[in-house]
Amino acid sequence: MSTEILIRPIVTEKLTVLGEKLNRYGFMVDPRANKLEIKEAIKELYGVTVAAVNTIKYSGKVKSRNTKSGIITGRKNAYKKAMITLGQGEKIDFYSNI
Repeated sequence: MSTEILIRPIVTEKLTVLGEKLNRYGFMVDPRANKLEIKEAIKELYGVTVAAVNTIKYSGKVKSRNTKSGIITGRKNAYKKAMITLGQGEKIDFYSNI
């Protein structure tokens, strides 16, 4: 169940600082998943208590580039991001199994 909902964690400098200071982590999730399903998937996969879930839907950006044959336009994929706030004293270590 959790493998279909959670696609991958988002590991950036900004989210690393948020994880250290505010106990907040980011995940790319299935666009059809709701907050309750995301909360249960995090609890099942990482064994932590989730205090809050915030979701953001991103639409795909239109990109264009110049080539010899002319301008090529394309579109980046749309995705849904979930910001997870954990309970007091909880941590998720993404680097433990490297």
